[in-house]
Amino acid sequence: MLIHTQTEIAYSPAELFLSNVDQDWSELIAKVGSRPPIAASAVEPYQALIHAIAHQQLHGRAAEAILGRFKAMYDKDFPSAEDILNTDSLRLRECGFSATKITTIMGIAEKTIEGIVPHKALAHMLSNEELITRLTTLRGIGRWTVEIFMMHNLARPDILPVDDFGVREGWKILKSLEVQPKPKELAQIGQAWSPYRSTAAWYLWRAVDQFKAQNKK
Repeated sequence: MLIHTQTEIAYSPAELFLSNVDQDWSELIAKVGSRPPIAASAVEPYQALIHAIAHQQLHGRAAEAILGRFKAMYDKDFPSAEDILNTDSLRLRECGFSATKITTIMGIAEKTIEGIVPHKALAHMLSNEELITRLTTLRGIGRWTVEIFMMHNLARPDILPVDDFGVREGWKILKSLEVQPKPKELAQIGQAWSPYRSTAAWYLWRAVDQFKAQNKK
């Protein structure tokens, strides 16, 4: 185990824990610095899921432009599930959503009204697997989308989205591997990072960012 000096006492418990896993983790965390504090989002789960769908397979700015047009159709910060179901799909198409995404968004709205997509308070009470089981019944919502939702919107500390390309690529970079690990392999490796796997995923994404920045020079 690595021994840390007093200069590292500003690290969070998660950062200290991961820094003590091995030298590679210690060096990555020292290089990247502390992870910004994460707080649970104020938005309702159905809103977070719609945001996630908008961003699928699109550059962030393009997705935000589509969401901007979508929200501008309604005289409120974000439409209710009922508002969405009462919107003609052609208007959603004009916002820039694909036909597949419109079907998914309508499904999210419908399942919100039915209670399958939980409200915020209930979402915080449900376990990881309960949320995954509920939400992956929706068309277009897979395990990865639910895991990202739990990490970023519910601020759960022990989520490792092993299907995420960036997380697997980060591990490849961190360990100087020839190929990425398979999801099941990384899930096994990542057990050593519990109960701070969300923070581990964040640092693996930062490892990719650093690698890209270094290779632009």
